Amino acid sequence: MIRILLDQGLPRRTPFHLKNEYWDVLHTGDIGLSKATDSEILEYARNNQRIIITLDADFHAFLAVTNAESPSVIRIRIEGLKAMELARLIKDIWPKVETSVQQGAMVTVSAKSIRIRHLPVSAS
Repeated sequence: MIRILLDQGLPRRTPFHLKNEYWDVLHTGDIGLSKATDSEILEYARNNQRIIITLDADFHAFLAVTNAESPSVIRIRIEGLKAMELARLIKDIWPKVETSVQQGAMVTVSAKSIRIRHLPVSAS
């Protein structure tokens, strides 16, 4: 089962387009985290073994600065996606990122590339 937590700012209908036997998707707005801090969202994802998908670069910065091993965070650098478009993008990138995010990773997805950085991020 793929366990995802969508951050505020992403379409709230996206879980509807991903829910099936492989995807367990929650949106922060649907579970009382719409006004939560980034650290509260990270803690929720870590405690509930969920991969965060966000538009926010702050999650990657927090993981790097704290040298955290989890949770994995996928940052989408494509603005204005509708729910179905975001769901399609997630499905399309999943085969390329699945192994990394299951082990702990920061992933950045743009229109032209996917970058993966494994956790923890060390200063070496």
